[in-house]
Parts: sequence; C-alpha cells; structure tokens
Amino acid sequence: MDNADLSADLWIMAQVRQCNQRGIPAMILHKGDKDRGSLLLKINLLGPGCQVLSQTRDLDGNLAWLAANKGALMSEPDADEYVARALKRDPDLWVVELEDRKGENPFGGTLL
Repeated sequence: MDNADLSADLWIMAQVRQCNQRGIPAMILHKGDKDRGSLLLKINLLGPGCQVLSQTRDLDGNLAWLAANKGALMSEPDADEYVARALKRDPDLWVVELEDRKGENPFGGTLL
C-alpha cells in the first residue's frame, strides 16, 4: 500500500479507477485482505508477454516492487501459473491485471 492511512481495498480500487480513466485497462482479478493485503500486478504487454510484480517496501519504507522471473517477460499462461502459486501461498493477496503495451507500472514506486 502506498499510504499507510488507507486500507488496501481503498488504495487498490482508487489506483484501478485512475488507470481506467487514463485509458489503461485494469481489472481486479482477486480481492485479498481488505485492510492489509499486499498487491501482485500482472502487466500484460499484449503480445511480447507479461511481467509480474510483487508489492514490497524499500529500506526507507517506500513503495517498491520485485519482478518475478528475474524481470524477464513471461507468457500469459506462465504468468497465470505464477499468480495461482502466489495465491496458494497467500490468499490475502490482491491481484490486478493491467494491459499496457509499454509495460509501465502506473501504481508508482521503484523496481528493486
């Protein structure tokens, strides 16, 4: 979550709404814990593959992301399998899928 004062559901739903308003299709695939669930982003580049990012924090407590598959793009079935495994480990996880040919993360934060 970017702002510690907001619950996970409010922050994620607001981010999804902003994406959609900017013309970046975004869908919540799985709703996690409404207060403290962390976020997994599946960014579909619509052709070359998908990137999966896990929400984390940097050493200063700021929003950051860890890329799955060492940052390399995955096929959509491989990305879906990664998401399914992550949900088995943590059912409180939120999952959002974005469609962006540039592969940009509109949720902010740095990539670690």
